[in-house]
Amino acid sequence: MSVQPKRELGQHWLVDENILGVIGRLAELQDEDVILEVGPGLGVLTRYLAARVRWVHAVEVDRALEPVLRERLAGADNVRLLFGDALPLLGSELDPAPTKLVANLPYNVATPIVVESLAQVPSVGLWCVMVQREVADRFFALPGTKEYGAVSVVLQLSAERTGFHPVARTCFRPPPNVDSALVAFRRVRAWDPVLEGVRRVAQAAFAHRRKTLPNSLELAGVADRGHAAAALRALGRAPDVRAEALAPAEFLRLAELLA
Repeated sequence: MSVQPKRELGQHWLVDENILGVIGRLAELQDEDVILEVGPGLGVLTRYLAARVRWVHAVEVDRALEPVLRERLAGADNVRLLFGDALPLLGSELDPAPTKLVANLPYNVATPIVVESLAQVPSVGLWCVMVQREVADRFFALPGTKEYGAVSVVLQLSAERTGFHPVARTCFRPPPNVDSALVAFRRVRAWDPVLEGVRRVAQAAFAHRRKTLPNSLELAGVADRGHAAAALRALGRAPDVRAEALAPAEFLRLAELLA
């Protein structure tokens, strides 16, 4: 059965089964794991997971893939196929509750899926995701680098990186025009209102990277310049500092001061 990938959905299907062992190692797969997979594509990773874990929730937005997925997953009684947009589904209760998110994420929604799963799926404790290399670099980028941004702040406050593996373009069909990487990380802090506040402040702070942090926060409607400047002084920072200079821990304190 032949199906064609859809560029508008960011589909680059994993076809090289040699990479599956790397995924299994970075995901630290165990018999009792319940996996959430977003974007199963042709089911290559889904089959691998199903043979090694207790349960797989596989979420696919492209209904055209249903026949090929059901054919290739025939006999895998521990796989539940769900068709629809994964982002709204993250806020719903999956039974059994997923313990890990393991996926070759569609490029166009990779970052939102990671952040929203941190916020909305508290049962997930470990992620092993295939993303664009530049996205993987952003996740745990250092302050002051061009890769550092709001997603770096949120991830580094809530998780620690446990693995990283570059992946060749030839592992996908069609081969993407960008490099990819597997990145694994483990939750170290439960999502709470404080982290939600950090996300709001960090997104606003990086929305206008060329402006000072107080100006950016005011433009985004998060805090007026005077309040933001006073909060920065309490951190020992000058009011003309820019967002990329603040470490994640400083964003945590800033969010508390602005709450």
